[in-house]
Amino acid sequence: MKRALVSVSDKTGLVEFVKGLVEQGFEIISTGGTKKALEEAGLSPIGISDVTGFPEIMDGRVKTLHPKVHGALLCVRDNPSHVAQLKELGIEYIDLVCVNLYPFKETVQKLGVSHEEIIENIDIGGPSMLRSASKNYKSVTVVCDPKDYEKVLEEIKEHGDTTPETRELLAAKVFRHTARYDAMIADYLTKKTNNEFPESLTITFDKVQDLRYGENPHQKAAFYKGMNPQYSLANAKQLHGKELSYNNIQDGNAAIEILKDFEGQCAAVGLKHMNPCGVGIGDSIEAAWDKAYEADPVSIFGGIVAFNGKVEASLAEKLSKIFLEIIIAPEFSDEALEILTRKKNIRLMQLDTTLSVNTALKYTNVNDGLLVQEMDQHQIKKEDLRCVTNRKPTPEEIKQLLFGWKVVKHVKSNAIVLVKENMTIGVGAGQMNRVGSAKIAIEQAGEKAQGSVMASDAFFPMPDTVEEAIKAGVTAIIQPGGSIRDQDSIDVCNEHGIAMVYTGIRHFKH
Repeated sequence: MKRALVSVSDKTGLVEFVKGLVEQGFEIISTGGTKKALEEAGLSPIGISDVTGFPEIMDGRVKTLHPKVHGALLCVRDNPSHVAQLKELGIEYIDLVCVNLYPFKETVQKLGVSHEEIIENIDIGGPSMLRSASKNYKSVTVVCDPKDYEKVLEEIKEHGDTTPETRELLAAKVFRHTARYDAMIADYLTKKTNNEFPESLTITFDKVQDLRYGENPHQKAAFYKGMNPQYSLANAKQLHGKELSYNNIQDGNAAIEILKDFEGQCAAVGLKHMNPCGVGIGDSIEAAWDKAYEADPVSIFGGIVAFNGKVEASLAEKLSKIFLEIIIAPEFSDEALEILTRKKNIRLMQLDTTLSVNTALKYTNVNDGLLVQEMDQHQIKKEDLRCVTNRKPTPEEIKQLLFGWKVVKHVKSNAIVLVKENMTIGVGAGQMNRVGSAKIAIEQAGEKAQGSVMASDAFFPMPDTVEEAIKAGVTAIIQPGGSIRDQDSIDVCNEHGIAMVYTGIRHFKH
């Protein structure tokens, strides 16, 4: 008679699976809560202590760590010496292991959970059995995911055992499963000990979905989420439209990152190709949208929009008149949904964009490597500004300068943003020289540039950008300062009565 060892925390589909094994002639060995659940379902599993001849001790901390378990799993069955040792020691084979692990991730995420409770949810025996069984997958079937129960039962019914190919696939899955589990534990303890950049980095992600393709149709792609996808499109609820694409997810992420800098304000972001094409703030979400749209009604075509407030019917009517890929908001009224869902393909994503979150680290992959840095979450306040020109900015100019500084941080370097009346009017992104970005922003702003303010993500190495700003009618500038030729730009500003303030902080975004 074949034997199966069953010990699971997630009991989804457990009883049906074990009943199927029993029908195929398996003897069932079980532990603790799993054994109790099976007995309540009318099954008669053998207790682990009856197999090992040793009691479960230390509140169940030690129960399966025994040679009669691991010898039964690790024996190479075509090795006569191994088989002889098993026979001499009175150890019987275990042919199938069904184990999933203590809910460590769920425990960590519980409100008010203690460190002691978290530690108690580090599984030891489970990963050990899974690894032993997986190492010997040529002879042992190992199941860690309830989704695989049906396939395993079907093969046993058809062939008397699982196929070698299936056992190999299941073993690979187990090692991914235990690696993920260990990575979560390592992540928790690393953060608890404030070791931000350890000697080795273990991070884990779970697949959300396969994507139709990557940046281009010839590239394969998938979307994965991390351990805490609170402020992430991975945690958004899709209310309508076709599935998100690779580029949609990139752009959506960029949009919600911008919204984080407008906590407590009604803000709207229009975004295209990872750069904001229009950002507005107002007394209401609709007023903010009016400004964001007016900022660049051409570029927003085919773009995405994100809000940090509820979308009501009147705003939905305006949005419905434009071709948009995605709308992201914390809430949509029933009337707004009725209006927007008339468009078959538009993606409506519900995500709480009002959350106050601190995403600690940013990961960027390079060839065979990973760059890790803190997220750029630096905020500038009025009192942080240092005026370096003869003319000081007016209170209204200061308000607009701070708004522009929040936006320019999210524009690809070299970045120049023109702002007026709580809205962007010109965005110059990703040029190889700063004056080129300034010319793009100024051209986009047109006549609106008169009386606007300018934000630059980094210092001016020469006064040419300031000269372009003055010709366009810019009245105040915000920039980090720090160039060895700062005085040249200051002199030009003083000559034309322009106010300029330094932040002392740059916002490169590559």
